[in-house]
Amino acid sequence: MTIKPELIENLRKRREKISQHVSPEKLESLHAKGLLSARERINELFDEGTFQEVGMHAKHHAVHFGMAARELPADGVITGSGYIGDEQVASYCQDFNVLAGTLGKMQARKITRIMRYALKTGVPVVAFKDSGGARIQEGVDALSGYGDVFYANVMLSGVVPQIAVVCGPCAGGAAYSPALMDFVIMTRKNSHMFLTGPEVIKAVTGRTTTMEEVGSAEMHASVSGNVHFIAEDDQGAIDLVKRILSFLPANNTEDPPHNLATEIDFSPDFGMEELVPATPSEPLDMESIIRRLVDNGELLEVHASFARNVIVGFARFSGVIVGIVANQPKVMAGALDLNAADKVARFVRTCNVFNIPLVTLVDVPGFLPGVEQERGGIIRHGAKMLHAYASCTTPKITILLRKSYGGSYLAMCSQELGADMVFAWPTAEIAVMGSEAAVKILYRKEIDKAEDRTARAAELAQEYRDEFASPYEAASNFYITDVIEPCETRAAIALALRKTLNKRELRPSKKHGNMPL
Repeated sequence: MTIKPELIENLRKRREKISQHVSPEKLESLHAKGLLSARERINELFDEGTFQEVGMHAKHHAVHFGMAARELPADGVITGSGYIGDEQVASYCQDFNVLAGTLGKMQARKITRIMRYALKTGVPVVAFKDSGGARIQEGVDALSGYGDVFYANVMLSGVVPQIAVVCGPCAGGAAYSPALMDFVIMTRKNSHMFLTGPEVIKAVTGRTTTMEEVGSAEMHASVSGNVHFIAEDDQGAIDLVKRILSFLPANNTEDPPHNLATEIDFSPDFGMEELVPATPSEPLDMESIIRRLVDNGELLEVHASFARNVIVGFARFSGVIVGIVANQPKVMAGALDLNAADKVARFVRTCNVFNIPLVTLVDVPGFLPGVEQERGGIIRHGAKMLHAYASCTTPKITILLRKSYGGSYLAMCSQELGADMVFAWPTAEIAVMGSEAAVKILYRKEIDKAEDRTARAAELAQEYRDEFASPYEAASNFYITDVIEPCETRAAIALALRKTLNKRELRPSKKHGNMPL
């Protein structure tokens, strides 16, 4: 006996009804805005034929407010797993074309089921957020569903990479799920994310505002710091997801996909010296230094628009994947402030949980002084950096390019904070404070008596710089590994990374450290 043809036909019709519920006219309208349908996003993310859907035929159980008779294809979310190249990835995509993608209990069950699958199999999760929020027809069941999703986000945190793509609305409590994930991408024009929108803000506070001010991708990327990347449209976001994944392991038990077959280039790069300004007071462009050092000049900068006085991102040194942390003297002289401290601490912890070595490039005059900084808790925020670096057990290589003063010297991963190797350029200045400030304290009386106070202060500052802030003073006390020429930097980092990749560092048994949040 063969299977009855009507059974196969029934299955095909059901699949077609669920998967092709968006009309051609609607698709054309979406494409004109740079949007893809939920199924198109999934198809673009995965290699053809590799996606296996989970829960296509799942149905909601709501009965109030006319819901009993409503059919919602896949209950407004597509869940499953597939391959991107050789890597398996789990994903879910909320479907705004099904009751505005609102989340009810069944949708939450589907989402958490695929997240638990990712946890068990050790694969990354990519979540497309496109939802009007909680399905109010389901009442507290919808709230319970959000709680289930948030709990799953926390269970996966530090185990597998989680990437959120906000490609439509992400409002109210729904915004907490992206915030609990490792990386958040927003599309520039079609997405918005907020807890309370302009209408609620006006009703409660009386203040008139706009969606651009409280929920836009640009605001979150540059002001709130809630978003790591902005993509121009859905396709750009998917391309960015693939690029991020290319730097990450599948889970916390694996190493990143290093290419150790790449040979180290030991040839000196004399062009590095041309990037260093002649005088210490001139700002160095750290981005140009980074792109000169890394393979093919490729830097995937994270949080590029937020706290621009520091640079963080992913790159490769002779095939070894690293996280880079660097001061940017072109912005605020590279001083560390509240947002910079948060940005660095978060990135360092992300690298640590996914076994990514850290390369820290230092040119920092200190923590930013000011009443606002002190009242804003710069002590607590700066301590986050100290905690993050000290608790990080991946390979840590630090390069002191120029200024490295006071507490910021420690906060930028000094030897005392666990750096495995610390190299300094001859231009490095390592001291409790800058030479000019130090001599005003140490030689105040002598400067006051001088005929030309400015000239004498400058002379004493140079003497202090040469004798007490010199990298050779630090080297003589074995606070740094070696003093190197700028032209040797690329090879020195690449070699140090290869030597420390097998590093093993055990810590005292504990649940976790109590980071000053």
